[in-house]
Amino acid sequence: MADWDIRKLRILRTLRERGTVTATAEALHMTPSAVSQQLTNLSRQLGVELLRAHGRRVRLTDAARLVLRHAEAVFEQLERADAELAAHRRGEVGEVRVGAFATAVPALVVPAVTALRSGSPGIAVRVREAEAQEAYELLAAGEVDLALSLAAQAPTAADPRFTRVPLLADPLDVALPGDHPLARAEGLRLADLAAEAWIFGGSGPWSDITRAACEAAGFRPHQGHAAAG
Repeated sequence: MADWDIRKLRILRTLRERGTVTATAEALHMTPSAVSQQLTNLSRQLGVELLRAHGRRVRLTDAARLVLRHAEAVFEQLERADAELAAHRRGEVGEVRVGAFATAVPALVVPAVTALRSGSPGIAVRVREAEAQEAYELLAAGEVDLALSLAAQAPTAADPRFTRVPLLADPLDVALPGDHPLARAEGLRLADLAAEAWIFGGSGPWSDITRAACEAAGFRPHQGHAAAG
């Protein structure tokens, strides 16, 4: 296969556009001798005659025109690649792969994707439904770019593999019987309920969240009853 040198092909294209070696040299900020040398080398690399003397000027041969016809397709592709790379550097194109638990997809991911498309239509989003453990395994393996989970199911902030970014806070309410001594207490703290019997799910994310919140408040909740659902 011939050695197709893009830089030399650009010089040949400029010669076709400018008409003379001198004008080509001026356009490319080169010396005329450097232009002639580069074109001679290109002719040798391709194994065909590219230029013929015509008085004090040169003319492109049929082989040169054939070379440029194919080179133009290469130039166009490279220009498109340059434009796409520039857009990629600006964050205007690309793909974002998201791992998210099922209920987060319609509630959080879809609105975010809609907003992203309105401002950055060149960015594609691929969503993969995955519970927390699988989502973080995918993230560690490089198969998704970000994982969405409940904080209670996320790796600790000390895990060097990940960077945690809080997205929102979902408030949790504590329900007490109307006649409970603390039912109308002002400034009630979670720790004030440490001695109470709790009702919450036996398993699942909300159970994990409840336990984590209580432990953060300094106690482990005594589960008096496991709620279904």
